[in-house]
Amino acid sequence: MSVTEVPLRVHGEFVATMSHPFADSKVNDIVTCDAPLAPLTWLSLGGPAQYLARPRHVDDLSELIRIANANAIPWRVLAGGFNVLVRDQGVNGLVIHLVSPAFSDLEIQDKSVHVGSAVPLTALISQTARAGLSGLEQLTGVPGTVGGAVKSSAATRVVTLEPLIRRLTLMDADTDVVTMERQDLAPGQSWADLVEGDVILDLDLELTPDNPESVVKRMRNVWILKKEHQPYGHQASACIFRDPKPDRTAESLIEQAGLKGSRIGGAEVSVRNANYIVVEPNCQPGDVLRLIDLIRGEVERQFRVELALRLEVW
Repeated sequence: MSVTEVPLRVHGEFVATMSHPFADSKVNDIVTCDAPLAPLTWLSLGGPAQYLARPRHVDDLSELIRIANANAIPWRVLAGGFNVLVRDQGVNGLVIHLVSPAFSDLEIQDKSVHVGSAVPLTALISQTARAGLSGLEQLTGVPGTVGGAVKSSAATRVVTLEPLIRRLTLMDADTDVVTMERQDLAPGQSWADLVEGDVILDLDLELTPDNPESVVKRMRNVWILKKEHQPYGHQASACIFRDPKPDRTAESLIEQAGLKGSRIGGAEVSVRNANYIVVEPNCQPGDVLRLIDLIRGEVERQFRVELALRLEVW
């Protein structure tokens, strides 16, 4: 099934006018019906969430998930919104937007870092660099939050976040708060595998002490190099596909397929990096989805390679 063929029920007036399952709970004041999601995503596209909630603390989060589960309401977590495309119809169920300070702690002690899941990855990298801790600077330029980075196994060809994580705390689907240690990982298992379907609350990293000036210099060099191969900063864009292999990137396959600069409606394959789609102000989610299908089809036809989405389509 192509990306554009996934059906989604349209909601609107019914949700806006009827009482909802959260109405008589202690989290009623943080739940909004038919809330716009486009302003919360980097691409600024798509329809509303049936329910949107911003938990103030862990107890709110637990109550939201408990009510959703009890009423068979699907739920998902939105953090920075950098790798999310919302369809025109919006999202059925509950979207939990983690932005509260309760999920944004950042503490550095010696070579250990305790960080909340809602902390932007860029803030974590810059603060650890200034503290003279090395290990994250090669991830400079990777967008999103710390929690999102773990979920998506954020990595470059040089470094990955995975081996730096010493401990991780999450809330599972039963609203139990669970702490995972590195030794809990089975051979070949990643943190992303372990936390699938759960909400990451915070994690502990172990980094390497280094000269702050040296770390910051490496961070700046990585930033300069990456910006040369990414869409311009003023353009709303997203990285679309995962690399099939380290030595065979999605960018190279799309470019070899002759798709650089291809356009459908207000969506265009970036001329600076073919694995990015740039959206113009008049773009619709359907334009992006059709362009994704075009790219996938051409790459599979020409190279017999099926590209897997890195972008989350809601």
